[in-house]
Amino acid sequence: MALRIGVLGYRFMGKAHSNAFTRLPMFFPDAPDIERHTLIGRDEDALADAADQLDFSNTATDWESVIDEVDVFYNLGPNFVHPEPSIAALEADVPVFCEKPLAPTLDDAERMAAAADASDAIAGCAFNYRFVPAIQYAKNLVDDGEIGAIRQVRGKYLQDWGVDHEEPWSWRMDEDLAGSGALGDLGAHTIDLARFLIGDRAGEIERISGHLRTFVDERPVEGEESEDARAVTVDDAYSAQAEFANGAMGTFEASRVADGHKNHHTIAVHGTEGSLRFSLERLNELELLRDGNRGYETMLVTDADDPYVDHWWPPGHVLGWEHTFVHEDYEFLSAIDQEEAFHPSFADGLAVQRVLDAIERSDDRGEWAAVEA
Repeated sequence: MALRIGVLGYRFMGKAHSNAFTRLPMFFPDAPDIERHTLIGRDEDALADAADQLDFSNTATDWESVIDEVDVFYNLGPNFVHPEPSIAALEADVPVFCEKPLAPTLDDAERMAAAADASDAIAGCAFNYRFVPAIQYAKNLVDDGEIGAIRQVRGKYLQDWGVDHEEPWSWRMDEDLAGSGALGDLGAHTIDLARFLIGDRAGEIERISGHLRTFVDERPVEGEESEDARAVTVDDAYSAQAEFANGAMGTFEASRVADGHKNHHTIAVHGTEGSLRFSLERLNELELLRDGNRGYETMLVTDADDPYVDHWWPPGHVLGWEHTFVHEDYEFLSAIDQEEAFHPSFADGLAVQRVLDAIERSDDRGEWAAVEA
């Protein structure tokens, strides 16, 4: 019997996952059958158009009415919508897949993780970059000891859409709605990748020093002719230095005002016997430095035996950003079907949220902050 899916949100992430749903039966025939049951949103006209475009049978403007009608609940709405619908679904033992960051605040993330712990349902957090084949390949290298003991992790995520002072205000620029700015929107991805690559207890950050900055204090409101602008109450950029449980050092940064960078996400891991580095702008490649070599070797991660690649095109044919959602949804829906654990879980999302919170506390106090255990 097909899994009936309800999706809250039909814009950016709603389209990304609907695209993945379309491709699953074609390229991952062992994935469970799904039914795009209900699409949830506030604007009835826009919702109806989106449901037609994304091939959903039903629409609803009230998420509460949907939970009892579906087998899986995708919460792809803005950050402030993450807690209550997700908790309600988990209390009804309906599996939940929630966008990152898990919540706008640490308190909300703790409530969500507690609901997941108390539920019989699986709860996943949407860190899709874990499912890039090159990242999976890098994870295997680290786990196999190919670069030795980890000493340093360096990650950055740079975008430039906020450079223009006339860029309209949106919910992403409001602390009450988003929780944080570049820190949560972009930095959460990098911190999750660092935890994922180092692995297990060693990958936990124990203390961190953070700095946040808002460069554009107010933005115009789109569609309003008034000269009044709305305040920006989140960060445009952050930087941080971290100490991992295994003694490794971490250096992280993210920005929405890094001119010339559309979606520049990189991570590098340096060990006692080598290093590796990855860039999202070249997501089919992994650079590897082995002990004794004089320079990095660029590996094209498109062979048939590379992670997920055998599901797609002949070897050497590259994949793209949208394929990460196919891999992510395949793993999540298969975990539900087979009643197995899924990662990244709400516990993983909470671990990242604790780091985000510590960075904000460090910036407020002007000193290192401990990350809650």
